[in-house]
Amino acid sequence: MTPHPALRLSDRIAELLTDPASMPAAWSSRPQWRQSLAHGAPGIALLHIERAAVGLGPWEPVRAWLSIAAGTAVTSGTDSYLYYGAPAVAHALACAAQARPGTYRRALDHLDGVVAADAVHRCEQAEARIERGALAMLAEFDTIRGLAGIGSVLLRRAPDGEAIRRILTCLVRLAEDVKHDGEALPGWWVLDGPSGERDERFPGGHANNGLAHGVSGPLALLALGLRRGVEVDGQREAMRTVLAWLERWRDAHAWPYWITPAHLTGPARRPLPPQRPSWCYGTAGIARAQQLAALALGDPRLRHAAESALATALVDAKALAATTDLSACHGYAGLAHIAQRAAIDASPRNAGRLRSAAALLLDTAHPPHADPDEQAHHLLATAGPAFLEGAAGTALALLAPVTGLAPATRWDTCLLTS
Repeated sequence: MTPHPALRLSDRIAELLTDPASMPAAWSSRPQWRQSLAHGAPGIALLHIERAAVGLGPWEPVRAWLSIAAGTAVTSGTDSYLYYGAPAVAHALACAAQARPGTYRRALDHLDGVVAADAVHRCEQAEARIERGALAMLAEFDTIRGLAGIGSVLLRRAPDGEAIRRILTCLVRLAEDVKHDGEALPGWWVLDGPSGERDERFPGGHANNGLAHGVSGPLALLALGLRRGVEVDGQREAMRTVLAWLERWRDAHAWPYWITPAHLTGPARRPLPPQRPSWCYGTAGIARAQQLAALALGDPRLRHAAESALATALVDAKALAATTDLSACHGYAGLAHIAQRAAIDASPRNAGRLRSAAALLLDTAHPPHADPDEQAHHLLATAGPAFLEGAAGTALALLAPVTGLAPATRWDTCLLTS
């Protein structure tokens, strides 16, 4: 079978990102460059690790990029999270060790201990906050900065350890209602805006539905843990609570990015305007989290609903018109990757729809007659080399839908899509 032309774009991006020394100083001089999974060396390393694992590239760039990521003291404690510091570097090294078993063992053993200790400390803080009856903050529990994201590293590296069970227990408690000003609110309601900072546009706070920053991250981790046989008291009930919330706010095949007090007290809901169906916010991330939950709970009805919503959203012309880039986070490549991931787990009927959607998304990401060299240079110039919103993540997210296979290194555990 002839590979999709999008593979040429992925190949060309990888070629341009082979040598860390060739990166523009505007990027490599940034403080987060060495340890940021989203913006720096660990995320770019993921691209080369996956390519080496599937025979598309050499191992030398892997060593070069990982030497930057792990070449200095790694940040731990409150300043670290899945996308920065010890968990970020641990994720990249774990992917490399998946490709070459036995490599980076000493570094991983050290990082495993650091990440687990930091996770337990975070759980102690979350438990104390719950006991005070205070509202949560997004950085406590979300995928990017919180317990859900750190849990993805622990579930992979130490599924039998205390730390992952502590995290799952905290996320179960997150599903309990909390009283605020006499009103019962979901436990993941925060007083901040979606950025994690106070925002005058959200005077009463909000409940975030997204996979990156909202409750779909905890839902996905609870589901992935259950599928791995890691279960704590109340885990299934907590998942059902979150699923019921998402069902309450579903509008056909889409969900609002967040719920505000106006949603809770206002008149009947209006149809959602067209919005991009991305990983970070929107249908792609939420529906994948629901599919994972359905698989974990053995719920074929929920599974069909999630898969159907995703397949429909990915061919919705108005929704796709709101998608304006190629990125793994909220662009066409990321959507194609999730479509392929979901298709692997889907019922035969929905799998066909999802693979068809992935093929259309690939054509949009890289039209068959486009010049991959020109497109790769343009992408680097406009979006930069980063993983989450830049060229490296685009190239990486294209690989699974192009090949029709799941990632060999499970790099996308950092997205909580697997």
